[in-house]
Amino acid sequence: MTPVRAVIAEDEPLLREALRRELQTVWPELEICAEAADGIEALAALERHAPQVLFLDIQMPGLSGLEVAQRAGGRAHVAFITAFDQHAVTAFEQGALDYVLKPFSTQRLALTAARMRARLGSPPADLGGVLERLRALVANDRPHLQWITVLAGKELRLVTVGEVCFFRSDTKYTEVVTAETEHLIARSLKQLTEELDPRVFWRIHRSVIVNVNAIERVRRDFRGRLEVHLRRRRETLPVSQPYAHLFKHL
Repeated sequence: MTPVRAVIAEDEPLLREALRRELQTVWPELEICAEAADGIEALAALERHAPQVLFLDIQMPGLSGLEVAQRAGGRAHVAFITAFDQHAVTAFEQGALDYVLKPFSTQRLALTAARMRARLGSPPADLGGVLERLRALVANDRPHLQWITVLAGKELRLVTVGEVCFFRSDTKYTEVVTAETEHLIARSLKQLTEELDPRVFWRIHRSVIVNVNAIERVRRDFRGRLEVHLRRRRETLPVSQPYAHLFKHL
């Protein structure tokens, strides 16, 4: 039997690797023929490998997953990767494609795999109407927080969220920690959770939000509890039990 080929397009390396590993578990006969970090790479992989299945992050650099799906022109079955339930539900209700929610759930991904297998016997659906609705939803999303104003001595400084390694609550304030600096802001972790991009900033403890791109490794301490080690900081960050599922595939 000819193997089913798939391309994974996800701009976050840790999540892309987690999805690949999980797919190997729930759909072992699936051949991941290429992985892409942005929409341009995804489109090139589509042309080069002619996969039957595309896993596309809705929001990627270069070209969005929506744009890649449109250019795929019915050549592959599509499952969107998204952190936003409203996008996924809208697309799924059209019955033309499926979705994978971040952080990934084994149960939900197994259901997606089963539905994609069932669709392989039919030509890929026309996604025109679905993509238009998804574009409208994406356009109406409130922009995520891009920078934070902090007091540095007697001056105000703009810290882009990409610089931040982690946020940690400190009594009435929140500590903003970059690779080289620490600042206090009068904003709660709850407010930050609502304003930050959930694909990049994960709440891992009641007092900590970490930038996924700042993580070097995740390991267990001598008590068996997960802790996060960062690339450019010496601190280790605790992962409390309610958030341990975020790292179970890493």
